[in-house]
Amino acid sequence: MDQENVGAEGQGELFKRRRGQLPDAERVSILQEKLYQKAKQERGYKFYVLYDKMFIPYMLREGWKRVKSNGGAPGVDGVTIAEVERIGVDSYLKELGEELRKQTYQPQAVKRVMIEKANGGKRPLGIPTVRDRIAQTVCKMVLEPIYEADFEESSYGFRPDRSSKDAIKAIKEHLNGGKSEVYDADLSKYFDTIPHDKLQIALRQRVTDPRILKLINKWLKVPIYEEGQYKSGKGNQGTPQGGVISPLLANIYFHLIDRIVNNTQSLFSKHGVRIVRYADDFVLMGRMIPEEVIDKLKSLLHRMGLSLNECKTRKIDAQRESFNFLGFMIRYDKDIKGRDFRYWNIMPSKKSEQKIRDKVKEYLRTHGHYKAEDVANGLNSIIRGWLNYFTIPGVSYPAMSKRRLRFYLNNRLYRYYNRKSQRKSRLYRQKAFEILVNNFGLIDPTKFVYPLAHL
Repeated sequence: MDQENVGAEGQGELFKRRRGQLPDAERVSILQEKLYQKAKQERGYKFYVLYDKMFIPYMLREGWKRVKSNGGAPGVDGVTIAEVERIGVDSYLKELGEELRKQTYQPQAVKRVMIEKANGGKRPLGIPTVRDRIAQTVCKMVLEPIYEADFEESSYGFRPDRSSKDAIKAIKEHLNGGKSEVYDADLSKYFDTIPHDKLQIALRQRVTDPRILKLINKWLKVPIYEEGQYKSGKGNQGTPQGGVISPLLANIYFHLIDRIVNNTQSLFSKHGVRIVRYADDFVLMGRMIPEEVIDKLKSLLHRMGLSLNECKTRKIDAQRESFNFLGFMIRYDKDIKGRDFRYWNIMPSKKSEQKIRDKVKEYLRTHGHYKAEDVANGLNSIIRGWLNYFTIPGVSYPAMSKRRLRFYLNNRLYRYYNRKSQRKSRLYRQKAFEILVNNFGLIDPTKFVYPLAHL
């Protein structure tokens, strides 16, 4: 670039580039691109020097920025993101970097809390400290591009530029291609049962730096802090749900199944069976899925130390029976206009519809006497996320679900403003839903327009 042809701001950026003073995010991106290209071009290459990237200042600064943007509760040390800023981010990162450089870094216990599930049960969520989340984020930034070079196209969960929407699109493509026999698999406690020794073998397929492998092992074996007391860690299996690096480790381990299923010489390919996976949720799809294919899958899982939840796993003919995946219900429906053909109808599942109703109900229960505009804004944050998730132009058809949600909002808001404690509200005995929509910007689900930026 000719320096005379750029403005003062452009010259400053050009000067920074020449001196290597690029923005942290761009420097991380350049490093990741180099790692990705090396892994992509040399399939058998093993990275034996990576640990030095863990304490590069710009990597730590970018790791901090990502942790801060994600927010989250403090870990067992009680240190919040705000507290780190009060202490001083630079000194905090410098201290962490020195511990990593000298290999004196020791992760702290993971605080475990139980999260309510839609079915009434609970699932454990691990909360590492902010300090450990930064270190794990940096490690993830180093490892992710290497393994991304190997991951299969059929894997969609917790990967850059991929989402649940892509997984649903892939399922619909397979269904349209005639692969309507579906093996709807449910892994039994996948994150809690990943064997550490076998995970290390999977990691070493690409990374042989002993310092990185040792660091990961430390995170896998940290103690658990729950209900006011410390408990032993995961022992020889499991990766804490909630850890920054856990989803990547889970993808690395299950990649073996993806690779075998997609191998053109495998039993699966012989029978035209394909896999669509999002983290630990996956389906096998084919015109026919013979028992020998299912037996092969179970055998592979057994060798990996994993198992299926037989109560929730089933093989179905999707043309006759619906199935759920990632909150969507998929079924083969008759044309609503009476024409003589069927189509693959993809919509929010009944459980997903109940979940949004529960969130609306809980919000209104805990936000009495709020201004109308605040009620509208609070509900919009709930409704918008749900609609964005389930609206996939050309793929999903959530119109009926939108109408049901509108009906629920109408009734719930009428009751909200007509209760005894709200009789002084100007919306008492009025059509609250319509007023909130017309005057205060409440989203009408039936008129929701999917953002162009997401297309």
